[in-house]
Amino acid sequence: QVQLVESGGGLVLAGGSLRLSCAASGSIFRLNVMGWYRQAPGKQRELVAVISTGGTTNYLDSVKGRFTISRDDAKNTVYLQMNSLKPEHTAVYYCTLKMTLQGTYWGQGTQVAVSS
Repeated sequence: QVQLVESGGGLVLAGGSLRLSCAASGSIFRLNVMGWYRQAPGKQRELVAVISTGGTTNYLDSVKGRFTISRDDAKNTVYLQMNSLKPEHTAVYYCTLKMTLQGTYWGQGTQVAVSS
């Protein structure tokens, strides 16, 4: 079984920064993809950023240059550094861990609220 525990969400003023963390525990295959999705009120869940074990990244176009995803494989942890936040970034952010054979696991979500 795999568990994902997110932290780092909260309320921030527009222009501010937040750093989300997600620690994975359990049976984790070393080759995997970790990432972040978000879901704003009334909208579909969307991919924000993902990073593979080898460090390959992929970002939602609208966050490129503003958000940075990274990982620490020794800690099975993925991070999302979010800078220059805007009210439209307000959403619940979910951590994911995808392994080819075991499937995809989701965290419980952490709320990010950006006030203008």
